Amino acid sequence: MTHPIFHMNRAESEMTRYIRRLSNRDLALDRAMIPLGSCTMKLNATAEMLPITWPEFSDIHPFVPADQALGYREMIDDLSDKLCQVTGYDALTMQPNSGAQGEYAGLLTIRNYHMANNEPHRNVCLIPTSAHGTNPASAQMAGMKVVPVKAMENEDVDLDDFRAKAEQHAASLACCMITYPSTHGVFEETVRQICEITHAQGGQVYLDGANMNAMVGLSRPGDIGSDVSHLNLHKTFCIPHGGGGPGMGPIGVKAHLAAHLPGHPQSDGREGAVSSAPFGSPSILPISWSYCLMMGGEGLTQATKVAILNANYIAARLKGAYDVLYKSEAGRVAHECIIDTRPLNPAAGVTVDDVAKRLIDCGFHAPTMSFPVAGTLMIEPTESEMKAELDRFCDAMLAIREEARAIEEGRMDKTNNPLKNAPHTVADLVGEWDRPYSREQACYPPGAFRVDKYWSPVNRVDNVYGDRNLICSCPPMEDYAEAAE
Repeated sequence: MTHPIFHMNRAESEMTRYIRRLSNRDLALDRAMIPLGSCTMKLNATAEMLPITWPEFSDIHPFVPADQALGYREMIDDLSDKLCQVTGYDALTMQPNSGAQGEYAGLLTIRNYHMANNEPHRNVCLIPTSAHGTNPASAQMAGMKVVPVKAMENEDVDLDDFRAKAEQHAASLACCMITYPSTHGVFEETVRQICEITHAQGGQVYLDGANMNAMVGLSRPGDIGSDVSHLNLHKTFCIPHGGGGPGMGPIGVKAHLAAHLPGHPQSDGREGAVSSAPFGSPSILPISWSYCLMMGGEGLTQATKVAILNANYIAARLKGAYDVLYKSEAGRVAHECIIDTRPLNPAAGVTVDDVAKRLIDCGFHAPTMSFPVAGTLMIEPTESEMKAELDRFCDAMLAIREEARAIEEGRMDKTNNPLKNAPHTVADLVGEWDRPYSREQACYPPGAFRVDKYWSPVNRVDNVYGDRNLICSCPPMEDYAEAAE
């Protein structure tokens, strides 16, 4: 431990200030909206977070004798019951540690079901080409053969192609994997028909629960016709998401699949565990349990409605400046919308990266970039954001469009402009200035706060260079060798 980082803070006051300096560089939910589409970066209330610090939850070993964790089991069972009510499923396992692991566990449950019915040959999984990338990966890991299904021009599942593929593989059809609402942020109206077609050919329906934030209290996967889903508790049910921390992706199933859920030798004596612990990462479950208890059914439903309302409000305010790629026949989106920034490139040389970096100047973390469509922004405001914050974000996006328009019309230089030079730092504000736009425009664009403005600690980073040229910030290996000697 000879690196300077371990020796630069020799007092608690120094350490506290060091941590504060690091946190000041971060643009987190305690400063602004993080509108990451499909990721549901919502408020994690302090009251929900506190219980995970209590030793009664945090200091119990996963394999402690059952009679020493009765309270834990009561919480897990009660949360499971609540999630079954929310989803319309009959049984649930808390074992999967993530959404991807939940997909894998759900597909194993389906495979076990077919094997129990003496149909081990059922191994084909129909997956729309518009699905999450984890879907085909999970199916492959579960030993299934992936058959892609076409998407229509509006990215909805091509029902005719789905029906044809289901009939073609009827004898070996294990399941289909669909996402509802879809990855492109729309409630597809053919979802019940997809379920019926799959069941008619002897298959099961796996409905990806990644977008449950648009369903809770309004519709239930189990009522639509789905047989199994995973729930991202680290999205929809408020466990902090991102940063590599623990996640939870429990799966709910209909009654006929309950006996085929993953077991664990330490809890129920059955085989088939997908996690090393019987209940995944149970120490973070008090967050979701507290969220459900404090919100109640009425509150959870209201949260869903506001999440959908917020996404449609953003889509409506940005109409005319940007195209919303996918909408329902009624012209609405679900809980997220995809804003097309691609037209800015041929006209002004402005890329989606430029828009994302400029949003930093405005005090916003960028939305999801280039997923599911390259060169676009996928925006999910969630229910946590008030109208004032939504308006601040829309003001920033509209101002960015006007800056791009100024480039298009020749009123601003194509290479030396606020979009290409973003983000701007304090050093830019006070240092030498030779740019053809003002410091005011650079550092205080619409959306940015005058007081408590977020300042990026560095100018633009070349993302691609960093991805292709890994740089280790650790001491060189020679130092370790010398220390070992």
